[in-house]
Amino acid sequence: KNGGLIIGAYEDEQIIGFVFGFLGFTSRPDLPKLKHCSHQLGVLAEFEGRGIGFKLKRAQWQMVRKQGIKLVTWTFDPLLSRNALLNIAKLGAVSSLYKREVYGQMRDGLNAGLPSDRLQIDWWVNSDRVAQRLSSKPRRRLDLAHFLEGGALHYNRSRLNDAGLPVPLDELLELPDDHDDAQAVLLVEIPSDFQALKTADMELALQWRLHSRLVFENLFDLGYLITDFVFLPGQLPRSYYVLSRGDHTLGD
Repeated sequence: KNGGLIIGAYEDEQIIGFVFGFLGFTSRPDLPKLKHCSHQLGVLAEFEGRGIGFKLKRAQWQMVRKQGIKLVTWTFDPLLSRNALLNIAKLGAVSSLYKREVYGQMRDGLNAGLPSDRLQIDWWVNSDRVAQRLSSKPRRRLDLAHFLEGGALHYNRSRLNDAGLPVPLDELLELPDDHDDAQAVLLVEIPSDFQALKTADMELALQWRLHSRLVFENLFDLGYLITDFVFLPGQLPRSYYVLSRGDHTLGD
């Protein structure tokens, strides 16, 4: 009755997933004051990988648009590649805001032991990029080769340690001081299965947290925006955020 939304996904009479959000306000001067704050999205473990989360977000998108609200925001752990694939590549959200320690010290199984850093998502529900991804015939998803052929460069890289786990390298791509000459598209690598890496090596997980914090804060300060995400399956899967400079990327 007051603009909040609770949407459930069911199999027969059993609820197997939900999305929950409420009306909120933003203090950022470049954004609309009124927004929908999407707070929680969850799917039972045995039903993961079936596209239920996408369907819940699509239903949320339809209802928020009917309310006349232009913006939906939420946060997620930037090191979780499955969430990034849904939020950025499939839903068409973008991000340019990195938040440190959003929830303080967390003790649950997914988050215990690490700073609760998050990316804030901006989901412009009336934009062409979102409409293209949520249409009945979504645009073809771009893979790593498309971005490399278009001139994208790796901003960070990793190596595999003796246990076969990715380790972030300290060397980052040097970018020109002049913004007019800055590289237009960059690739930022994260672990493809951060939870498995965290279980195997907590110290390495913390290293990735601090590395990605440095990377995203630096690039956002330079005016970059997360506009896509690429997951490469295989025996050694790889995951990359795509960051762009310039508003020409927002309609794609």
